[in-house]
Amino acid sequence: MAWRSRRLPQLNTGDTEERAQSGAQETAAVGPASDQTLKRTMSARAVRARAPEESVQDRIERLYPTLSRSQKRIASYVTEHYDKAMVQTAKQIAKATKVSESTVVRFAARIGYKGYPEFQEALQRSVRKSLNPVRKVTARFGSSSDMEILQSVMTADIENVRNTLVNLDGEAFTKAADMIEEAAHVYIVGFRSCAPLAQIMAFYLNLFRGDVITVTASDASEMFEQMIRLNEKDVVIGISFPRYSMRTLKALEYANDRNARIIAITDGVHSPMNLYSSCNLFADSRMVSVVDSLTAPVSLINALVVSLCVRRHAELSETLGALEQAWTGYRMEEIDEMNYITDREVSDEKLWRAKDPEASS
Repeated sequence: MAWRSRRLPQLNTGDTEERAQSGAQETAAVGPASDQTLKRTMSARAVRARAPEESVQDRIERLYPTLSRSQKRIASYVTEHYDKAMVQTAKQIAKATKVSESTVVRFAARIGYKGYPEFQEALQRSVRKSLNPVRKVTARFGSSSDMEILQSVMTADIENVRNTLVNLDGEAFTKAADMIEEAAHVYIVGFRSCAPLAQIMAFYLNLFRGDVITVTASDASEMFEQMIRLNEKDVVIGISFPRYSMRTLKALEYANDRNARIIAITDGVHSPMNLYSSCNLFADSRMVSVVDSLTAPVSLINALVVSLCVRRHAELSETLGALEQAWTGYRMEEIDEMNYITDREVSDEKLWRAKDPEASS
């Protein structure tokens, strides 16, 4: 197959995500919080210009003459269909290029990546910088039916949860639970699409411990007002996924200056949220859509809450008992919770509507 040179979208090395990489890699997933001087040094390093990362396209062009015939077929497919390749599994690319799945994995290693996941992430970074969300969706789903979109999106969510489970640092997870359990106050920061995650986490933490504050400020000054009493006995949980929130980053910087302990729930080592955190929990959020995939982050938060519930089961039982008494003692005519509808009730309703068609209008 003749080689046709078609440039992939080039990585914008000035982007916040990439500028943060050098600083983020110096922050271990679990470790003692560094002092303010070191943190500020890391921040300074993060904004310096970095040597450009060699793109997938550059690697393919440089190594193309040395590739096998099957690998050249994969290279041509990736170059011509990068918008599809970036979300396809190794098995799907193998089927499209009529090679074995192991050949696709060897191709990724041959052009310098540790494995297929790392190759795919590099390809996604390139495309992410070049296409706006609408073009991404059109390129990925333009010719798909509704059911194909449903299957594709749910499959991607399942894959994100699976990748998160495989790659999550168990020590970091335990450390995060320890920090939350021991904290005097827990501040949870999440803005934009991450605001519901912060609210979910705060709702459940409040069931077995007090002093949980959700930072819900509409501007920076209000945010600092809510965090003004923050100190070294407190924990701040920052939740942010691409595109990262500058307000969340500023909240973590403020928490670092106040010597609070910081947990970052984000998507990986490239996230600028890692600059100030002493404990990092990574969850995959990749999705070719105008909608962020927050399935894996929600699952991670659920797991963290359940772990804490097991540790604080006595407090949880006490809270639920008090709530049950309140619900019983202060019953209102309109109850905010409903039970399941039984099969018999469903059948009776259908029969009643069949006898009286005007009732359904």
